[in-house]
Amino acid sequence: MIPTVEVTRYVTPLREGGSLPGIVEADDLGTYVCKFRGAGQGLKVLVAEVIVSELARRIGLRTPRLVALDLHPEIARYEADEEVQDLLNASAGLNLGVDFLPGAFGFDTDARTDPEEAATVLWLDSFTANVDRSWKNPNLLVWHGDLWVIDHGASLYFHHGWSGGVSDPARFAQQPWDIGEHVMKDRVDDLPAVDQRISGLLDRDVFVDVLDQVPDAWLEPVPGASTTPDLRSAYVDFLTARLATRAWLPGAPS
Repeated sequence: MIPTVEVTRYVTPLREGGSLPGIVEADDLGTYVCKFRGAGQGLKVLVAEVIVSELARRIGLRTPRLVALDLHPEIARYEADEEVQDLLNASAGLNLGVDFLPGAFGFDTDARTDPEEAATVLWLDSFTANVDRSWKNPNLLVWHGDLWVIDHGASLYFHHGWSGGVSDPARFAQQPWDIGEHVMKDRVDDLPAVDQRISGLLDRDVFVDVLDQVPDAWLEPVPGASTTPDLRSAYVDFLTARLATRAWLPGAPS
């Protein structure tokens, strides 16, 4: 599992998004962007963050280190903002911590990108069905001259439909992905070559290892997957089925 550290101080909210993440300090002396379990988007967003971040690392992209942040309710007593206080009180337990990159700035139209790196970002987003990497919200940072991918919670939309039971992996495997608004669509050179490279890095065993990084506390049982091992296996099945097709990859035959 991703390492667990304890929150020692809530520093400040980040008000760019609706889920109100915040900067916190932890007992490992690290500073993190905390994504709260009590936010309206729910635990599945945290699960998607871990899965896609781990996949990004394995295919050669930079993404901030993740931890599970153990938040105790007393932290809320020192917060004057009632909205933040309510969120802290609703988020006791394990939350997601994303390593804070001081001095990083947002990716913009003037930023240079290596075509292979751009294609790798596009491949990751198409494989995981990420709908949130447009110029309106690139979810990319530049830190010390390098590109970093962040904020993967809008990926893996299929699990939001599991309230009635785990669905068929084949449906997600064949689901196309729209490149239209993607931030890298005009910066990609040879997507088929990148696809071939990445395909050699991923398989079912890798997906099993990726799912092992997700804390049990974020895996909510659903019909057809009533235990955390069953739920991990369901995610592995969906990722494995997706990898076996190319219906989702822009410009590739199904």
